[in-house]
Amino acid sequence: MKLFVDTADLNEIREAASLGVISGVTTNPTLLAKTGNGNVKATIQEICQIFPNAPVSMEVISDDAEGMIREGVDFTTWASNIYVKIPFGVEGMKAVSALTAKGIKTNVTLVFSPAQALLAASAGASFISTFVGRLDDIGHDGLTATAEIVELLGNYDFNSEVLAASIRHPLHVVQAAQAGCDIATIPMKVIKQLYKHPLTESGIASFKKDWEAFNTVIV
Repeated sequence: MKLFVDTADLNEIREAASLGVISGVTTNPTLLAKTGNGNVKATIQEICQIFPNAPVSMEVISDDAEGMIREGVDFTTWASNIYVKIPFGVEGMKAVSALTAKGIKTNVTLVFSPAQALLAASAGASFISTFVGRLDDIGHDGLTATAEIVELLGNYDFNSEVLAASIRHPLHVVQAAQAGCDIATIPMKVIKQLYKHPLTESGIASFKKDWEAFNTVIV
């Protein structure tokens, strides 16, 4: 399973790139607004430069298919590795179908059910972003829905990749991988948590202590 970072913060994106394990970036209007940088185009272009050979998702804000298509085509002039992120819905799937016909990569977001995923895949979505945490937040099992989507799409020859989104904690990442997701997009906070384990930390401390004691003896 590929790991993406879910942020528009340039410092976080540079840090993620330095780790050597991140394969792409997802953003959305909320994440972009949090940066406080009003120049969205410049921000996205810089992200694309930090990850020049990786997918970078940029979301449309239009409500109608025509507007989404227009925005999506414009986004692809900003950088060659932009995936156009489109919210699921009737107008959105019209836009995905039209952009796919133009050879433009898309990321269908706000998918919560296998039925929605089937429609997104039929429209030609490159990525289908299933929201795990938001389903958990309303008392549903987000990973069960995600696993059902993976199983359903796996029965057919779709080109869509299942992307687990709305990741809240490291267990979500592991469960997404166990469910067979192609990608998980993860906040930087959770990426850092993936590295941590008390036994690893105590083991490193123990090895260092033993080596320092041994090195003192031989000197």
